Amino acid sequence: MSERSPEAVKKIIPFAKDPYIPAPKSAFAPPPKVSQAPSPPKDIPYSPSRGDVRPDGDTVERSGQAIVALLQQAADSANANCDRAMEYAHKLSVQLRASDERIKELEVDLRHYQDRAQRAEERAQRAESWLVRIYKDVEQRFFEQKGAPPQQSQR
Repeated sequence: MSERSPEAVKKIIPFAKDPYIPAPKSAFAPPPKVSQAPSPPKDIPYSPSRGDVRPDGDTVERSGQAIVALLQQAADSANANCDRAMEYAHKLSVQLRASDERIKELEVDLRHYQDRAQRAEERAQRAESWLVRIYKDVEQRFFEQKGAPPQQSQR
């Protein structure tokens, strides 16, 4: 029993109609039309006569070989394209790994220079505070003493 046989369809779909059994006649249904297939014209032969037979085996063989050759050519071309794609993907993968390595190196360098910049900024702030202190000391010792009596330093 094949997958599409009426028995298989009935098992899967129990209410399915059997295509080989005519539908029951109903009182309301019009009578079925009986049609016969038209008979073929008498002047057209169904097969070539014996004298017209050509050696089609040769043509079939050549066609088959040509199809197989084209299929082989298509397979070779597809394999070559696949090999090129794999080669290109490998090349890109190597470049991507190298780029990732370079990014990591640059990130390390960036952190290093950020740390150096932060330390330089801290030193600059300390130097500026010293310059402000020195400026105040110089003003206090040299410029305020002109009008005021000299005082001795406690240091």
